[in-house]
Amino acid sequence: MINEDEKTEEKEEIKESISFWAQIKEDFNVPKLNDPALDSTVELFFNYPGVWAIINHRITSKLYCKGWKRTARILGGLASILTKTDIHPAATIGRRVFIDHAIGVVIGATTIIEDDVLIYQGVTLGGVSLDKGKRHPTIKSNAVIGSGAKVLGNITIGKNSKVGANSVVVCDVPKNSTAVGVPAKIIKKDSKNCKLAHNDLPDINKEMFKYLIERIHVLETAIKEEDGIDVSQKDKKLEEDYNKFINAMNSIKK
Repeated sequence: MINEDEKTEEKEEIKESISFWAQIKEDFNVPKLNDPALDSTVELFFNYPGVWAIINHRITSKLYCKGWKRTARILGGLASILTKTDIHPAATIGRRVFIDHAIGVVIGATTIIEDDVLIYQGVTLGGVSLDKGKRHPTIKSNAVIGSGAKVLGNITIGKNSKVGANSVVVCDVPKNSTAVGVPAKIIKKDSKNCKLAHNDLPDINKEMFKYLIERIHVLETAIKEEDGIDVSQKDKKLEEDYNKFINAMNSIKK
């Protein structure tokens, strides 16, 4: 006869199995919520390497946690060849995480990604130390990591926060914030829970160039007035070049 303890264990295994397959099913449904380009279910099998990368991670993570580390690493390596995405089996990934396009994404061993996180192609969630222990980022729920962004070290990207494309983040980002730049700076804090619109981010390099040009203009004007220097012809030419530069910057913003 089966005793009560064995019955309990069997129930837990069944529950775990159901939970696991339910999660796989959920992973297949995530692109429908995040990608308007999806036209049919068939596309999930051929055009969404990020979905397969996540599903493979579910399997390798389970094996890794059960002590089958070598097997998990081998399967993870094979999957990275097929999906062009490198996710360590020891990484923790929550529910409804979507890796859009996926190519070039790297997720380190001690990374923690909570629920409903959106990650674009070329993202690195990496470490900056060879020490044991937590050395990779924690990405809180509903965060968005823009394409090409590098989030490095044992830092936290807060809930509902966004990281702009190609940014390099080495410090914590508070919840409900937007970070851009190299290194990334916090440029906006709000309570909106919306997906990242890359065209809505300010160009901080453009703003800095604009400030420097205008500052130089002020200094030159002061010097000319003080010393009575006539450089009107050159000044007119520089003014034309300056206006062309500003117009070009503004056209990029549009």
